[in-house]
Amino acid sequence: MNYLAHACLSFNDPEILVGNMISDFVKGKKKFEYPPGIQAGISLHRMIDTFTDEHPATRDAKEYFRSHYRLYSGAFIDVVYDHFLATDLTEFSDPSLLGFSEQVYAVLEENKQWLPEQFAGMFPYLKSQNWLYNYRTLWGTERSFGGLVRRSAYLEESETASKLFNEHYQPLQSCYRQFWQEVKPFAQKQYELIKEAGNP
Repeated sequence: MNYLAHACLSFNDPEILVGNMISDFVKGKKKFEYPPGIQAGISLHRMIDTFTDEHPATRDAKEYFRSHYRLYSGAFIDVVYDHFLATDLTEFSDPSLLGFSEQVYAVLEENKQWLPEQFAGMFPYLKSQNWLYNYRTLWGTERSFGGLVRRSAYLEESETASKLFNEHYQPLQSCYRQFWQEVKPFAQKQYELIKEAGNP
């Protein structure tokens, strides 16, 4: 999951942020067990995921990983996109990324009672290792590749992903730029529609 992107596309709305961050751990109708604002964040996350998966730039980016990682190529691209977002100077400077990351952790900490068990178990590591901020570095990105493999039942190594990432850095960055310039206004529009409707 691209945690930094989903946090960024929560538009500084705390309940939307919580829902956006936990959505992958909330299956189907379990969404309705949460307060309306968090439900809205879960819904927004799902819309962003659909947009991401169907975007031509994402399909192109996946091809660099597909021959080795097949169905998991999209998960690696999520991490790749977060790296390029973290290093995108039109979105973050180094200090502003650090401040943003700390703000996200604080909101999640304040809403611990709404974190699903699996996310709650992972959150201390996300926070203590500062995943959001460290996406800006190559080592932080490659460590996230390793975490993805550890959490998967079918992947065995992340070294190939790191090699592919470094070999195809520039074209992957181009894919990110094409994608980000379209997903951000899409998410903004969906967020506004959700808020106008007053429900998820």
